[in-house]
Formats: sequence, structure tokens, C-alpha cells
Amino acid sequence: MKIIKSIFQRLYPYGTFTIPSASPNGESRGGAVYLTFDDGPIPEVTPKVLEILDRYRVKATFFMVGENIDKHPDIFRMVLDAGHAVGNHTYNHMKGIKNSYPEYLSNVRKWEEAFQKNAPQSFHRQLFRPPYGKAWFWQRRAIARRGYELVYWDVLTRDYDRTRTPEAMLAQIKRCTRPGSIINFHDSLKSNERMLAVLPLAIEWLRAQGYELKCIN
Repeated sequence: MKIIKSIFQRLYPYGTFTIPSASPNGESRGGAVYLTFDDGPIPEVTPKVLEILDRYRVKATFFMVGENIDKHPDIFRMVLDAGHAVGNHTYNHMKGIKNSYPEYLSNVRKWEEAFQKNAPQSFHRQLFRPPYGKAWFWQRRAIARRGYELVYWDVLTRDYDRTRTPEAMLAQIKRCTRPGSIINFHDSLKSNERMLAVLPLAIEWLRAQGYELKCIN
């Protein structure tokens, strides 16, 4: 695990994959883990996620698409009002490696405009997650220099995969989660059914292992 982590740190010098977290005696239980959701806000999905998180009194981090913020500002503000963290996921879910440097940075700035327009009084920590986890080095460097922390993940549920079962997703979470893990979900139409089925099970298992579920702020 340490070798793999070292390789990723070299390939992605501007990127956080886990958040160091104290755990009793250095064991692989206890400490904090971080639930994250990409691609919202979506009215058919995001409020259901909020209901589950509220039921378990869990705070999470939502990496939102700016276009969806503009389309659904009421859902966007629901997330903020519930005390969750919000991060930049570009305005149009743009894949960095398929777009030029100026286009990509312009899309990141357009997201900032959407945030300010729809929640002008709200503070948010500058968090950024590249859609698909893919962006050129110089794009990532420019975003970091803009003041963002680039947040990836170390536990990918693949809830967007229609062949993936909730049982397989939960097994992945159980196998890969460590103190400081960042777990990747999607509050999207594509992931809706599988993600909503596994989320309560994941929260209950994580709590049973002694993990504290926190948002990135």
C-alpha cells in the first residue's frame, strides 16, 4: 500500500488521496473517513442522499457540477444549509485531458461564478475534483496555484457501473477503507439506485468499525 501511495504522489503532486487521521495505536480502524459525492446537484437524487445523511447525522462533501448548480439552485442551497461541504467539479463536467489549458481554467472559473451567484453569502473551502480524475499536470498546477486543494479518492465504489451490485460496492468499501480514506460516490441519475442502496449499509459498517464520518472542511 505504501509503495502504491508513493507512486500516486509522484504522478499527482497536486492531489490529496487520503487525509491523515489519528487512529488508536496506528490500527486500521477508528479515525475519520470522508464520504464524497460527485456530479450533483440532481433533484431526483441529491435530496434522497441528504435524507440518509441526516438520518445518520453524517456530514459529507459534494463535488458539484456548476451547470447543475445553475439548474437546481434550491437543491444546491439545501446541501449548504445542511452543513455539508461543496467543491468545484468544473462547470460542464469537463475532462481536462480532452480540453485545452485556457478552456479548462475558464470552466473552473465559470463554476466559481455559479457558486457566488447562487449562494453569495456562503463560505466554502476551495476544494476541486477533476471529472473522471483526469487533468493534465499544468492544469492541476494552475488550479492549485488558484488556491484549490485537489481532492481525489482512495476508495472508488464505481456506483456508476450498471453491472456493479450494492453487495460488491460494500465489499470494496470494507476491503479498502483505512483511517483517512476518501470514499467516492455519485449523486447522479446513472448511479442513483445502486448508490442509494449501499449508502446506509456503508455508513452502518463504517460506524461499527469505529470510524468518524466527516466532511472535508
